[in-house]
Amino acid sequence: MTKNIVAALDLGTTKVCVVIAEKTGNDQYTVLGYGTAKSEGMTKGMIMNVGRTVEAIKEAVEIAETRAGIKIKSVNVGVAGEHISSLRHRNYVTITNYEHEVTEDDLVRLDKDVRLIKLPQEKQILHIIQEEFIVDDQTGIDDPIGMTGIKLEALNYIVLAGNSALTNLRKVVEKAGLTVNDLILQPIASAQSVLEDNEADLGVLLVDIGGGTTDIAIVHHNTIKYSKVFGIAGNLVTNDIREALGVVTDEAEELKRRYGYATEIAFVNDEDILIKGVGARGSTHIPLSLLTQIVGSRMKELLELIETDIRSSGHKNKIRAGIILTGGGSMLKGVTDLAFTVFSLPARLGVPLQKLTKNFPELERPEFATVLGLLRGTPGKEGSPSVSYEIPEKKETTVQPETAPEPKAPARSVKESGSNIFKNIIDFFKNF
Repeated sequence: MTKNIVAALDLGTTKVCVVIAEKTGNDQYTVLGYGTAKSEGMTKGMIMNVGRTVEAIKEAVEIAETRAGIKIKSVNVGVAGEHISSLRHRNYVTITNYEHEVTEDDLVRLDKDVRLIKLPQEKQILHIIQEEFIVDDQTGIDDPIGMTGIKLEALNYIVLAGNSALTNLRKVVEKAGLTVNDLILQPIASAQSVLEDNEADLGVLLVDIGGGTTDIAIVHHNTIKYSKVFGIAGNLVTNDIREALGVVTDEAEELKRRYGYATEIAFVNDEDILIKGVGARGSTHIPLSLLTQIVGSRMKELLELIETDIRSSGHKNKIRAGIILTGGGSMLKGVTDLAFTVFSLPARLGVPLQKLTKNFPELERPEFATVLGLLRGTPGKEGSPSVSYEIPEKKETTVQPETAPEPKAPARSVKESGSNIFKNIIDFFKNF
């Protein structure tokens, strides 16, 4: 029996993730396998090292194929980065058939007409999203097929992407032995993964905090009304910890994951945290509240930047259902509390819908929101089967649970070391 298999590739700054699934019905998917690999060739959504990115893709694909028991040929790929921009455009066509009834052909002509608009030389159209249709003088139409009129208009939200960025995306995917089935803006994919239908209808702000970029999208009446990419994300928080405390990057990331709070109101008791010594510098301790100030300063800056942007865009009044925070960077404790403080709107953590994570409950985490949403492709566009049906020899694969390391016994503080660390912290806040 022929199966409709789809695959998705999320090229992140910190990790590459591949998911293989079977489409079992209308908007129903069963995950067959997934794989992740450390990403070392991406920065802020842009490819900086082709070779390393290709190797990471191959590693993630191999793990996913082994778990799924099938080999894939093509993938849906997420697009992000500061090269993304958008514009609004209104266009129309004349309904020419004998009965003046809107048909699928009229929608095709409408789409072709939009693609004739003049664009900057370095840009191309990634998505055309019709916010609403107008037939003669009747506005607010979601689906005009079958309606009678003379003139069909559309209000379009157009997403643009950099030519070189998309070319490089295709290049690394092809070098990894695959082809690109569909290119999808990452916040659109994340929205398809974590939003409930009533939220998407009422109006919501999705904030997807990754390693290198933070992608936002305002969804209202089930349509993207606004999107943007910011160059502040989880890696910048890690870098702040590294610079302020004088620790190596891996240690800074570990401190963020284990003890990171976005706001002091999120923890009950302050405690001392061990900061490991480097080289001749001994270990010391700092209060949790001090680490929280470092982490919270950057997170507050990011959320305030987003709040200012959406207010100036004129779309904040569309956010009736609140804020949805997703992506790996949203897993900081207290991040929803901080969002409520900044936006004055209710906030929740966005995890992938259970209908997308069946068989693999470990995927019910914000960091997998984008890749699972990519399975569904571009809204309104039908995907195609993407695998060969040659089933390779099965290999035993063990999925290792992601667990935090056991806390180590506190080391004795060294007076000079503590003094140096607190000097670094003071210098960090002065520079910030």
